[in-house]
Amino acid sequence: DFMQAFWEVEEVQEKAIRLLASFVRDKSALPYLPRFTELIAFAMKTHVDSVKLQVDGCSLLLEILSQAPEQDVMAPDENVPNALLETLRKHSENEELLSLVCTLLMMISASEVATENLRKAGAIPDLLSILRSFLHNEQICLSCCGVLWSLAASENNIDQEVLKSAVPVTSAVLQEHLQDGAVTESACSALWALSLQGCLSENDYEPTTALLLDALRMNPERPVLVKNTLLALASLLRISEIPALRFIMDPKGNGINLMKYAYHLHFDHPQVVESICMLIYEMLQYDEVVLDMRFQKMEELLSEIKSSFPSS
Repeated sequence: DFMQAFWEVEEVQEKAIRLLASFVRDKSALPYLPRFTELIAFAMKTHVDSVKLQVDGCSLLLEILSQAPEQDVMAPDENVPNALLETLRKHSENEELLSLVCTLLMMISASEVATENLRKAGAIPDLLSILRSFLHNEQICLSCCGVLWSLAASENNIDQEVLKSAVPVTSAVLQEHLQDGAVTESACSALWALSLQGCLSENDYEPTTALLLDALRMNPERPVLVKNTLLALASLLRISEIPALRFIMDPKGNGINLMKYAYHLHFDHPQVVESICMLIYEMLQYDEVVLDMRFQKMEELLSEIKSSFPSS
């Protein structure tokens, strides 16, 4: 009531946000968290010019999500994603604030409802603009690629041209942060979703394959990264021989050896093994690749997988 009575008074809203911050740590506040998020979002939209209120509001929203992520407290209310996008657009040069906003967008994009709200609000061009401006920032890149993955993987229709414009930006993120496992994992996941949507052109096939192979080389210990990277490669091989030939003839080393090493590290991880099998299945389309598979004694790997997963 206090917040609603004085929407237009910035100082009142700042004080109210500070008071709410003291409440959210109490477990008895759980039933009220959806209402809290609605009030915070409205205050942020009303005073979008205030950097301090935006920072305080985002920080409190992050705390609310950390208190009750399973509650899905932000998903039903489109005010939250809309408020965050307004903040992102208004303060597109404030790196510290954008890092908070993008982290929140990634967290709420785990909800299909929130993802749909972001799609309706036209979030992708804004995310790509932020990525181009802050390619050096690990947290912003990780978060934006996470949102792109959710949006591209969504069953709802998104403008294909908009999605296609995400490919070079996501590739640039991957190139920039190959040594950062978390960012690489997020970027590879986004590229997988974009490839499934048919967003890569023929000119993208070979450089994207090379980047994905580099991601595997530099981060072989991360099972989710390995799984999603192998699935991205499989989706590329499904549509063209170009990535298949690059996979076996990459100047830095044969992709088959990388795949074998991935199995060696993650033989007890069913999803990784399944992604290996899916990639092998796509490789079998191409005679030259099959010859190399025989030379690399892939039959032995397949026999081992079959004996390890007899019921799958």
